[in-house]
Amino acid sequence: MTTSDGLRVRIAHYGSNGARGTVFMFPGRTEYVEKYGRVSRFLSDAGYHVLAIDWRGQGLADRMLGERRTGHVGVFEDYQRDVASMVQLADDLGLPGPRHLIGHSMGGCIGFRAVSDGLDVASCVFTGPMWGIRIADPVRPAAWAISRMSKSVGLGHLFAPGTGADSYVASNAFDDNLLTTDTEQWDYMRRQVLAIPELQLGGPSLHWLHEALAETRRLARRPSPKQPCICYCGTNERIVDVDRIRSRMARWRNGRLDMVEGGEHEILMESPHIRERVLSEIAAHFDSATSRTALRA
Repeated sequence: MTTSDGLRVRIAHYGSNGARGTVFMFPGRTEYVEKYGRVSRFLSDAGYHVLAIDWRGQGLADRMLGERRTGHVGVFEDYQRDVASMVQLADDLGLPGPRHLIGHSMGGCIGFRAVSDGLDVASCVFTGPMWGIRIADPVRPAAWAISRMSKSVGLGHLFAPGTGADSYVASNAFDDNLLTTDTEQWDYMRRQVLAIPELQLGGPSLHWLHEALAETRRLARRPSPKQPCICYCGTNERIVDVDRIRSRMARWRNGRLDMVEGGEHEILMESPHIRERVLSEIAAHFDSATSRTALRA
C-alpha cells in the first residue's frame, strides 16, 4: 500500500475460513510481518482474519535514510498514515467486522494513539507496550537533551548512543537476551532475519528517540480509551517503562494488566506454556467483544 505521503508500506493478510472479525497486528520497532506468522495462524484458526504491517522505515517497507538499518521516522504521528493504509486495505478486501487490535512495543504506542484518535476497534490487546522507554533516571535528561540538540544541528540521522547498524537478533546470543526465554522462538526469529537480511534493522536514530520520548509523554496525558483491553507485561521486562504501563492500566476502566511471571519483552514469542495461555485468553477476549458488538447491533 502507498500511504498518503507517498511511502510504500507492506501489509500481509492472513486469511481465515471463519468470519468472527479482523485483527490489526501492530508490530514493534525492528519487526516485520513474518515474525507474527505463528500468532496469525492461531488467530486464523480461531476464526479471525489478520492484517500485519511493516511500518515505514522497517521490514520491507520503504526505508527512510541512506543508512537503511537506522530506525527512523519524520514525526511519530506519521505512523498513523500507515494505520490508515491498513484500514483502507481492510475496507478494500471487505474483511469482516468487528475489528480488534494487538499492539506490541512500539506498535502499542502507535496503537494507543490510533484508538485514542478514534480507530474503530471493539477491543485491544497490548504486549510490552512502549508507553514509555526504559531509561535510567540519571540518564533521562541527557537523552532528552542530546536527541533534541541533534535535530537543531542536523545530526538527527545518527544512531542513538549505544546502538548501531547491527540487528539485535542477528548479532547477539540467546543467553540473557532481552526478548524471550524460549530458545526455539529465538531461533525462529533469528532464522528469518538471516534468511532475508533486508528485514534487519539496527538501533534508532537520535531523531526517532526524540520523537518517541515526546510521543510517549503526550500520550501519558490522555485519558484511557473506552474499549476493553488486556495488557501483558513480563516481570523481567527490560526495554519499556513498566511504571508507565502500570499507571496507564490503573486508569483504564475496562482494562486488565497481566504481569506474566518470568516473561521477557516478547510475550507472544515466549515459552509454550506462556504463549498458549496468552493466545487463548486473547482469542476469548476478542470473542467476548465480538459477542457484545453483535448484541448491540
